[in-house]
Amino acid sequence: MENRILEIETIGDNHHSSAERTPLLIDAFEKSEEQKIENIQFYFRHIMEELGLDLTDDSLSGTPYRVAKMYVKELFYGLDPEKKPQLSTFENSYGYGKMLVEQNISIDSTCEHHFMPIMGLAHVGYIPNDRVIGLSKINRLVNYYAHRPQVQERLCLEIKKELQEVLNTKDVIIVISAKHLCVSSRGIKDKSSYTTTLEYDGAFNEMEKRNEFFNCLHNPLPPNND
Repeated sequence: MENRILEIETIGDNHHSSAERTPLLIDAFEKSEEQKIENIQFYFRHIMEELGLDLTDDSLSGTPYRVAKMYVKELFYGLDPEKKPQLSTFENSYGYGKMLVEQNISIDSTCEHHFMPIMGLAHVGYIPNDRVIGLSKINRLVNYYAHRPQVQERLCLEIKKELQEVLNTKDVIIVISAKHLCVSSRGIKDKSSYTTTLEYDGAFNEMEKRNEFFNCLHNPLPPNND
């Protein structure tokens, strides 16, 4: 038992996962959202009671339901394939062949090892082939995969592979820089560090093209003329 606890702690502190996709049960989607909320509410009530909290208090009495609803409908909606955004693409009729970068996309995710927040920014670039994608669809895709229990490396991979498939191009690059509260609020309790992960393929295997992408990230916003 002690060896197993040590293994659990080590995996969690290393922020490592061997699964390329979020590990899901075969029957993960057989229950309705309402059933899941009811069950999570029941179990979370017991967690709170084990912590010694008095759920007859007005402030605490509704917490199990609020947490359950938050888990199912907000924090982890990205587990549900039916909520995956429709990634509409359009013919690249104007023949745009240079890099397109969507940067500073907010990351609001959850560490799968401790169920604590991951907060940061994603920067996504691609070089169009015969299809282009609406800008907001990139943001929606990032948010979808972020809203599930995650490790940051997998999040990069999932976004990259999805865009490659939808756009029919290998020329995709993803950078995520994020702060992990499981690092800043527990364990080492380092308040200033953050984690950066990078995934790329195709033309971005060339250093010159990667540098072009990184130079875009350093450019300031255009002036506000209002």
